[in-house]
Amino acid sequence: MKRLPNLDVLRFVLATLVLFFHLPQLCRNQGLPYFLDAPVFNRGVEAVYMFFVLSGFLIIKTIYSDKQRDVFSIRKFYIRRVLRIVPLYYLIVIFGFVFYWIVLPKLEIPFTNNYPLWDGLLLSMFFLPNVFAKLYMPGGILEVLWSIGIEEQFYIIVAPLLFLVNKNKVLQFLIGLTGLYFLMFHLSFFSFLKSFNMVFFFLFFGGIVAILEEKNQLQFLKKNKIYPLITTVLVLLYFLTDIFHTTDTYIFNLITMVLFGLFIHTIAYNKVGIQIQNKSLNYLGQISYGLYMYHVIALNAVVFLFLKLQIATILNDGLTIVLIYMLTFTFTFIMAHLSYKYFETYFLKLKNKFRE
Repeated sequence: MKRLPNLDVLRFVLATLVLFFHLPQLCRNQGLPYFLDAPVFNRGVEAVYMFFVLSGFLIIKTIYSDKQRDVFSIRKFYIRRVLRIVPLYYLIVIFGFVFYWIVLPKLEIPFTNNYPLWDGLLLSMFFLPNVFAKLYMPGGILEVLWSIGIEEQFYIIVAPLLFLVNKNKVLQFLIGLTGLYFLMFHLSFFSFLKSFNMVFFFLFFGGIVAILEEKNQLQFLKKNKIYPLITTVLVLLYFLTDIFHTTDTYIFNLITMVLFGLFIHTIAYNKVGIQIQNKSLNYLGQISYGLYMYHVIALNAVVFLFLKLQIATILNDGLTIVLIYMLTFTFTFIMAHLSYKYFETYFLKLKNKFRE
């Protein structure tokens, strides 16, 4: 499938927002200087939600396109998803358990593992890290995997469902599924869905937008010169202010779902929009999965370094915060780059053999 413009850059921006979200939290917990006053430093979860909409957009777009050509293969679909997601996922799972159960005790750093080891391993190995994170709070390196679990669960759900649906009824089915699940998610009877962050409606809605585009039903948006500006401004206001954030979960999720879906469509397809061709930014987007997966490891290393060397006592708060951000991003980039080049690329080459 041809790569759409701007989406790699968007991945990098979203991964950076997640880093901005986690860094001050750990610094605060460890008594280091931190800054949380600006809304953008509190938008990590929302950045993940946009990741979900983007993932649903691309995955369902691929499935729908294959179904229209009668070449959709569940076997090849799962092989491709496994080769892209699972190797790095399991690498972080292994590292996380070694870190919290072996490394921290060896370093005599206090941390309580308040769960049976086998329970944690089973929940993580069988793609339920969101359940694991909610039940036990096992530590940031393992907790950040909750979103990967949602993606994996989505793959398990969506491929068989769309395989069974008539190719001419996919859009209607997906609209009905999204509406039904959105309603269920917000009912108290299904509170476990909310507890475990099973926000599949974000991924489903991304797919709706992708299919509408494939059916050429969004042409009026692509030709509108004002629409890209409006959606971009609204998304900036969403992340930089609190005007869209409300305690009403139903309204908040509805606004988020629709706005993110329209924004992704805008930056990918609108002919009068901006197309970012910067190679460095696009590469950072290509390794964004690694940036997301490794950033908590890098953050823990930087915070440990600052605490061990008592660097914060030498520098003022502002300089300390800037230096922590710079070092964390540098370490994250190095790990993600090396992982992509020497580990993930091997599996990506295998993945390409199973494209239709």
